[in-house]
Amino acid sequence: MKNININIYIATFFGLFFFSCTADFEQINTNPNAPVNVQPSLLLRQVIYNYGEEMSYEGFVAGGLLSQHMTALDFNLFDRHALKSPQLGGNPWSVFYRNLRDNEIIINQSREVPAFAVYEGPALIFKAYMAATLTDLYGDIPYSEAFKGTEGTVEPMYDLQEDIYLGPEGVLDLLDQGIAAIQNYSGSIALEGDVLFDGNLDAWIRMANSLKIKALVRIGLRENRSGELQQLFDDQNYIQYNADQAVFEFAATEPNNFRMARLRAGDFNNFVMSETMEEILEDLSDPRIDVLFRPRTNNSNGDDYEGLLNGIDASSTSITLADYSLAGTIFREDTGQLKANYMTAWETNFLLAEAAQRGWINAPAQDLYELAVTQAFAYWNTALPSDYLSNEAAFGGNGADPIEQIITQKWLASVINGYEGWIEYRRTGFPQLKTISASLNNNLIPVRMPYPAEEASLNAENYNQAAAATNDNDINVPVWWDE
Repeated sequence: MKNININIYIATFFGLFFFSCTADFEQINTNPNAPVNVQPSLLLRQVIYNYGEEMSYEGFVAGGLLSQHMTALDFNLFDRHALKSPQLGGNPWSVFYRNLRDNEIIINQSREVPAFAVYEGPALIFKAYMAATLTDLYGDIPYSEAFKGTEGTVEPMYDLQEDIYLGPEGVLDLLDQGIAAIQNYSGSIALEGDVLFDGNLDAWIRMANSLKIKALVRIGLRENRSGELQQLFDDQNYIQYNADQAVFEFAATEPNNFRMARLRAGDFNNFVMSETMEEILEDLSDPRIDVLFRPRTNNSNGDDYEGLLNGIDASSTSITLADYSLAGTIFREDTGQLKANYMTAWETNFLLAEAAQRGWINAPAQDLYELAVTQAFAYWNTALPSDYLSNEAAFGGNGADPIEQIITQKWLASVINGYEGWIEYRRTGFPQLKTISASLNNNLIPVRMPYPAEEASLNAENYNQAAAATNDNDINVPVWWDE
């Protein structure tokens, strides 16, 4: 996918309606040159780009700490698992709801204006994608009543995660609706503003099917839907190849480069390789270490790369930056090689490999695993060593647990999607993360994000019910699919 230099000129126009005894007041006070609705092409471009840009940043600075890809040297209450104290990142709630709100406008426009019908399918699919990630992070969330302020619902109830996945208008239902809307579309108007697939509706169907695979595997330990998974695998109409993946390539320069490249050096230098990441990469003799991280400045003992145990107490621990490995140049000086990851071939094939290994589908688990590893190396612009899949990463080799291998390799490839690595750890227990240095959570690794503080004041009654169901908004209470 070519780099796309996006200049987004989107204004949100709210109509202000006043009562008057003058019959033509509204006509007199309407500017005929000012649009009252944003075109869906502009909104679609905005939603896809904004979500990818903001969540890639969040996935690096906060998700990367939870997944133990990275360690924070300072401003690190979040790294010490005080998740109710976000600092450089750690509160993605508003990112989701802002983009879900705008995406809902697209859905409504597509159903109300025949000329916009082409947008319905992609918007439904993207809603399912965002809703699934949101509930994976937080558990029960405002969903079915959200975005109904014009109908008088300003304090939406929290839906159960089970219903968000399985209920009407839930994740799986939306994906089916989105596929059907695309298949039933008979118009000639092209999909514009699509920075993922350049208007290719067949590609959106493949993305939807990959997302269905992801959802069914994610809930698979609670809800066995092996028949549906098997059908998806047999149909082969999902993201199979890197050329088909849903990614947005960052630019090398502003305004569309990765946000870490635009921050001051001190903020970027706050993040170094975690000890967990160092041990896994070095145990595998994995050359991706050269892309994901840079050699430490002080290598007097001959060790080029060094990770730091997560969650240090910065107030009592003195750290010398030169002793540890910073994130690679791909995250700052060379972001033109970096991608915002929505759904990839390697993720899909790792999911299918897991499903095959668990016996949920009849498929060759080893072949899918090896294909996914190969694709993940290509995704990170790294040559796959000829003996990697026969030695260090051999499927089931030396008594290794194939499920652990699949999830660990998926975790390694998910660096810019750190939240995803943490979600998969919560679901499977892999890879084996470390007890952090100075925990503010009783040495427990959190299993959900806390609802943000503003919910307690803006949606108090419903928040209080959700908080009560999670032991006062406790980050150690598992979500539905994790119980």
